[in-house]
Amino acid sequence: MKLLRNLDQVTDQLRGGAVSIGNFDGVHLGHARIIKKLIKRSKQVEGSSIVFTFEPHPVRILRPHQAPPSLTSIERKKELLEELGVDVMIAFPTDENFLQLSSHDFFEQILLKNLNAKAIVEGPNFFFGHDRLGNVDVMGQFCAAVNIQFEVVEPFVYNGQIVSSSRIRRAIASGNVADAAAMLTRPYRIHGTVVPGARRGAKLGFPTANIDKIDTIMPGPGIYAGQAIVENKSLPAAINIGPCPTFDENTHRIESHILDFDDDIYGANLRVDLLEQLREIKKFDNVDKMTEQLKLDVQRTREVLAHISKQGDQQ
Repeated sequence: MKLLRNLDQVTDQLRGGAVSIGNFDGVHLGHARIIKKLIKRSKQVEGSSIVFTFEPHPVRILRPHQAPPSLTSIERKKELLEELGVDVMIAFPTDENFLQLSSHDFFEQILLKNLNAKAIVEGPNFFFGHDRLGNVDVMGQFCAAVNIQFEVVEPFVYNGQIVSSSRIRRAIASGNVADAAAMLTRPYRIHGTVVPGARRGAKLGFPTANIDKIDTIMPGPGIYAGQAIVENKSLPAAINIGPCPTFDENTHRIESHILDFDDDIYGANLRVDLLEQLREIKKFDNVDKMTEQLKLDVQRTREVLAHISKQGDQQ
């Protein structure tokens, strides 16, 4: 899949396909439904399937104090869209001038002039143009006037509610990463740099990789079962997110105990997928009691990973 950072990189070969516009943060099951239709339309018009997204999110420019934390970096979003079969992702460099475009000018300049779109696919809550005055009805009228195919895709419903990026953010912030994973096309992933810690875990027999410089939403405090991706291998990991009250530390840390692994990875970029919250953070009376609980956390992590693996084999 091609990742383009401006419209000057759009070649004639890429123009004339099917386009979907949106933030696609997290690339959840609702997005996957849109992508499936987008690819179908791209084949009908014999062109590329193009996702037009924004970098940064328009809210970060218009109302930075209200901007939600991201679920995915641009690079992770590219990976997930590529898995779904998208041909091109445009991470458009958003600025104030661009956000002043009316819905009609956006349609004319971006979709017609630059992309020569032959089909457009969106969800029902799609808005575009200055002050978000354009919606699916407006887009439908614009497309009909120039004979462009336009399709509105029904949202994906999970547990009786529509799947959305904001709903997934709330689930992650509360620690419910299992629900988040059920709504995403892949489990929620944090990505950061491994930095030195207090090294207490190693002394207790549970060495941890401490992750810093996280640029996506921080999960709620707790102990999690997950997978660490080390040198493109997925390894089970028990992850502590939050403070360490047993040692009277209130610093919010992300510490991953990668099971059956003891290599030195300081300074490395580490990716961790969060699968299930095992328990809340608690203060132990002494180190021995904490160590016993850590053993249980490791065992529970193995059980969670084994259960998920079994489910995958059955599908």
